[in-house]
Amino acid sequence: MYLAIDVGGTKTLLAIFSQDGEILTSKKIHTDPDYGKFLASIKEVITNEFRQFQINSCCCAIPGTVDRQNGLGLRFGNLDWQKVPIRHDISQLIGGGQTLVEHDAALGGLSEALLLKGRYRRVLYIAPGTGIGVAFIINGRIDSDLADNEAGHMVVLEQNNYFYTWEDLASGRALLAKYGELASEIKDSNIWASFAQDFARGLQPLLATLQPDIVVLGAAIGARLHYFSGALQEEIKKRQNKMVAIPPIAQAKKPEEAVVYGCYEFIKQNN
Repeated sequence: MYLAIDVGGTKTLLAIFSQDGEILTSKKIHTDPDYGKFLASIKEVITNEFRQFQINSCCCAIPGTVDRQNGLGLRFGNLDWQKVPIRHDISQLIGGGQTLVEHDAALGGLSEALLLKGRYRRVLYIAPGTGIGVAFIINGRIDSDLADNEAGHMVVLEQNNYFYTWEDLASGRALLAKYGELASEIKDSNIWASFAQDFARGLQPLLATLQPDIVVLGAAIGARLHYFSGALQEEIKKRQNKMVAIPPIAQAKKPEEAVVYGCYEFIKQNN
């Protein structure tokens, strides 16, 4: 059996996969900000709720920056953890089995790219949640050069003579701060049109630089693409270089579970 762990800033999702990719059971827990207590909560789930499963391999998806060679989580976004040996620690919890660590957006992008069944070679995956996760998948493999690129922080935009990061203006956190509502609660077309304008401003330089064949939007905002798809296309047309084709923009097929499915696919690719 394979264990997938999607570590989020407030919640962590654990899922047990069969070898053919079926989720046999899953459990969502609070992400304790204390790293030691977080590991204890993972151990409790594995020991008690997953005790009937023999875990052979695990993939742990984390936000922030990954040292893949040494299995370290260097930074964790909204979590105050630095340089933690998460590969070693999770491996110990599953009895020393193979453990992989990868960026959460990269794994979400991998899953969604593979669901496209080879129809697109260059897939740009964007997950606007608390921040904005970005991944680039080429021929069904994670592009490691972009895997830790915190585009939500690195793309800087000017507005009203002030400079903001992309995620300051176009993430779920930004929507909540501006309108007092979660993305899942917003249905006002004017709000989504304003969001599309801010989102397109950060997306445009990625389109020009990477020239993807398709853009896939995941996370909670991606699941609501139907509210702002038209407005987003219009905003991109206003800004896009006429020499660069505008790719299709699609909603993720598994917007809330893409990361754990990506964990499964990553284990399969690395076995």
